[in-house]
Amino acid sequence: MSSDTATAPSPTADLPKQYHHKEPEARWYRFWEEKGYFQSDPDPRRTPYTIVIPPPNVTGALHLGHALNNTLQDILIRFKRMQGYNALWIPGTDHAGIATQAVVERRLLQEEGLSRHDLGRERLVQRIWQWKDEYEARILTQLKRMGCSCDWRRTRFTLDPICARAVRHTFFALFRDGLIYRGKRLVNWDTYLQTAISDDEVFHETVDGHFWHLRYPVIDPAPGEPSHVTVATTRPETMLGDTAVAVHPDPAAALDRAAAELRNRLAAAGDKQRAELEAELAAIEERRQRLLPELLALRDMARAGRMVLLPLVDRPIPLILDEWAKPELGSGCVKITPAHDPNDYEVGLRHRLPMINVLQPDGTLNAAAGPYQGLTIAEGRQRVVADLERLGLLAGVEARQIDLAHSDRSKTPIEPYLADQWFVRMEQLAQSAIDAVTSGRVQMFPPRYAQGYIDWLSEKRDWPVSRQLWWGHQIPIWYCRTASETDLRRAFPNRPDIAWRRDEENAQWLICSRDEDLPSDAVPGHELVREQDVLDTWFSSALWPHSTLGWPEPTPELAYYYPTSTLVTSRDIITLWVARMVLTGLYNVGEVPFRQV
Repeated sequence: MSSDTATAPSPTADLPKQYHHKEPEARWYRFWEEKGYFQSDPDPRRTPYTIVIPPPNVTGALHLGHALNNTLQDILIRFKRMQGYNALWIPGTDHAGIATQAVVERRLLQEEGLSRHDLGRERLVQRIWQWKDEYEARILTQLKRMGCSCDWRRTRFTLDPICARAVRHTFFALFRDGLIYRGKRLVNWDTYLQTAISDDEVFHETVDGHFWHLRYPVIDPAPGEPSHVTVATTRPETMLGDTAVAVHPDPAAALDRAAAELRNRLAAAGDKQRAELEAELAAIEERRQRLLPELLALRDMARAGRMVLLPLVDRPIPLILDEWAKPELGSGCVKITPAHDPNDYEVGLRHRLPMINVLQPDGTLNAAAGPYQGLTIAEGRQRVVADLERLGLLAGVEARQIDLAHSDRSKTPIEPYLADQWFVRMEQLAQSAIDAVTSGRVQMFPPRYAQGYIDWLSEKRDWPVSRQLWWGHQIPIWYCRTASETDLRRAFPNRPDIAWRRDEENAQWLICSRDEDLPSDAVPGHELVREQDVLDTWFSSALWPHSTLGWPEPTPELAYYYPTSTLVTSRDIITLWVARMVLTGLYNVGEVPFRQV
């Protein structure tokens, strides 16, 4: 009889009439742990089977979804272990930057009446670490009570020193290779959390709203020309940031195309759709008679470089020609607010328009809003509408249901917002992740979910990775305005762990350090200022399969267990997490992070 069997709990005691699971489960789990049955070490004589746990956020307790997912993982690990594989299940937790900071800030406000600014960065981060320690212990206890057979010696946290080193190395390599850049871009801004969030962290909700029709005076109209241009908006307070009014370059042709499309649909329509399509076609023809002469006049005025006066702030702005203006919709003209609307931003880029941000990070109006500075969005909207009405420049208001973007993190409305952000260039990285699935190196089950993964990556949208938070991996960039490149070479001679790049737009150097935080006087005679933003939570999570195995160090675990075998996860994070793990695994290690999803 083996020593293991000899020390096992005795089964000879009288069986109770009812099974009380708590005591025997705790006893047997303790026995399994003491015997090291869940532990795995590299052994070239055996075949590895590896799973990395999708790390739960340290925002609270586990829920039913975690129970299901971890049960499936435990089944796979135990099955492979019994088949003789050297089975490793790596546990860990995620710092969950936005979510964790938000929950701690709410608790701080409710219990102590304090904001993060009252505490300051260092003290708030200390509070969040205390929260993390409490809730991580709770999460790991829950996993053990479920019977999860993880190798607890290898428990990782996305902000621990091993994962932090992987994050620094990855950011540095991407910066060095020109795949990370800083730029002023229109982002989804969460005014409650005061940070940018990605498109994938936004949900849309239909809400009751209004269309306000505003009249902008034409500057020095000639006889027979329109004296005003009418535009419509669902957010009148943003008109303070308008920098142009657009009219279609060929409104007659645009109306012809709209009418032709309706006729084609009418020809193929059934009886139920015909009446509605006929009404739309009649409306196009009515617009042709009523609006086309004025739109043609405005087109000619735009060609001549004419201006309109932006009400309330009395700023001259140009009439421009752009196909974003739709003659078949509204007045046929559209106000252009490049700093607060994604479509207007694109128009602004095409026409090199000024981009005037009228919001503070907290959602109040800033100095560019003139007399409305300091008002909230709701207050500003009310005041702007009232003042336009007083001036006779409010043409009308109509009730509408509008599609409003919300932050999935704070559940508050999103504001399009022009801000300096850090981005990862996705063209090359996304293609490598697409190829990994289309070639079969990564298989998805059920296979139908592969298409959504490929479609999302095929957009190749650059990934905004900076967040205006205090909890997370602080971006390892230092700014220097006064040094020359010669000064940098002298300060960092033969330093492969330091890279720099010129930011011409802001007349400064961007200095990236891979291994150490730089002091402010690292360049003698010049001041270095640290970037305050942290990285998106998904940046560190994307490294999970190889950072948990010790990368960037060439550890025995990385050589033996990577790539891992199977990932069990939820379909709703295939793009947010799975795709990014594939592309970072290929970039850092040169191999996919797992074979099956």
